[in-house]
Amino acid sequence: MAIQLKQQLKLSQQLVMTPQLQQAIKLLQLNQLELVAVVEQELQENPCLEEEEREVETAAELSDASPSEYESSEADSMSEGEAPPSEMDFTSEGPAETSIDGSDSADPTDMDKINDVDWAAYMESQPQTGLESRVGRDDDEHRSLEATLTSRPNLAQHLEWQIQLSDFDEEEVNISEWIVGNLDERGYLVGTVEDVADQAGLAPEEVERVLLKVQQLDPVGVAARDLRECLMIQLKRLRIDDPLVLSLVEEHLELLQKRDFRRLVKLLGTTESAIAAASRVIASLEPRPGRDFGSDEPVYITPDIYVHKVGEDFHVLLNEDGLPKLRISEAYKQVMTKDASESDESRETRDYVQDKVRSAMWIIKSIHQRQRTIYKVTESIIEHQREFFEKGVSHLKPLNLRDVADDIGMHESTVSRVTTNKYVHTPQGIYELKYFFNSSISRVGGEALASESVKERIRKIISSEDARRPVSDQRIVDMLKDADIDIARRTVTKYREAMRILSSTKRRQVG
Repeated sequence: MAIQLKQQLKLSQQLVMTPQLQQAIKLLQLNQLELVAVVEQELQENPCLEEEEREVETAAELSDASPSEYESSEADSMSEGEAPPSEMDFTSEGPAETSIDGSDSADPTDMDKINDVDWAAYMESQPQTGLESRVGRDDDEHRSLEATLTSRPNLAQHLEWQIQLSDFDEEEVNISEWIVGNLDERGYLVGTVEDVADQAGLAPEEVERVLLKVQQLDPVGVAARDLRECLMIQLKRLRIDDPLVLSLVEEHLELLQKRDFRRLVKLLGTTESAIAAASRVIASLEPRPGRDFGSDEPVYITPDIYVHKVGEDFHVLLNEDGLPKLRISEAYKQVMTKDASESDESRETRDYVQDKVRSAMWIIKSIHQRQRTIYKVTESIIEHQREFFEKGVSHLKPLNLRDVADDIGMHESTVSRVTTNKYVHTPQGIYELKYFFNSSISRVGGEALASESVKERIRKIISSEDARRPVSDQRIVDMLKDADIDIARRTVTKYREAMRILSSTKRRQVG
């Protein structure tokens, strides 16, 4: 078969995402903090984009104005050719103004005000440098640098600091560094003493000797090889020598974790009340010594939307705190309006400015479109979940993305992007927008319930149970059926595990 070139006409449709559309989708997925960071970066990279400055009278300016000026400031600012009182130009060489009653008294000039200041007393009350700014002042404005900067040490730094202050010789310090380097986030020693000895090139006996010294450091139980050793170190440090407690930790820790009290009673020949008292002592110990030195910093949620109830209506307020108000620079607008010369340099400059202005206009438009979309989605959620905003989680209704998309006339993917990683502050608390979209649980002879509402019912049932006789998952199913909620036992188990609630056997208390 011969290979030859041919020309063909083909008509097809395809979706092409322009850079502007990609930018709009990207901004739509960002939360409040991420959007502020992107806008700040655009302000630095695009010279045609600038932040609109809002001049607001300060409290000092308002207090300096006379009552008549303050009351008529709005009217004065509206009149033509007359500046507001806060913008009047007071000069030391200007003519003195005549008061309203016709007297010759003049307002003090700036130089008069400066000369009236007692600078000696001012410097004593407001020290600028030296130790005076740190001694005898407890207010936040004059705190020392050491009081404002904080650095949270990790477990390794905390142990190394103690090793330097303890009676460790040079060789023991070297071995202890290998031990500290083999600790996990729980504070346990990863591997065996032989493994650490092979890494350090030392004898296992020397590593074992230094390990016993490291285990005496704070936090108590650190550098233990397992849970049993960790608890024994803490019992020894607390001088707890109860034979029953020691026996439970040394020999029957697995049964205690399973809360198999009946078998423990048979093996130890004691009563359930005695085992319950011993288990409470063991429960007061710390199974993870490195918990307080975790690397995870607390994450604070900044709501993107605020919902306030005023009267009988709910009002949506977008959080624009820290978000600059953008505009196109007037200087570059003038460059665009000028007639282009015939030189190549002028045409290149005009093309560059035109590209940057177009980019600035698109990001401003994308931000406005993002804010409008979030506002419309939040209003639709309030309309569908009004009972939740008024009464709480137990009145949450089933809702999916299609319901909101059809309500606001947008695609489901757009609603999904809007509700991802964004939080709303409601009268019931702070929730992610995804929280309001739930699957439905059928009811007998009634409308369906949201899955989150069923979870809340399960949580209330477990929280009000008798600790000595906790309700099982099957019992929860029966109680929900009494409330006309049809749910399977495996679904109850799934919801309970999602809420990190232990099984009934592990929740059982004795004694």
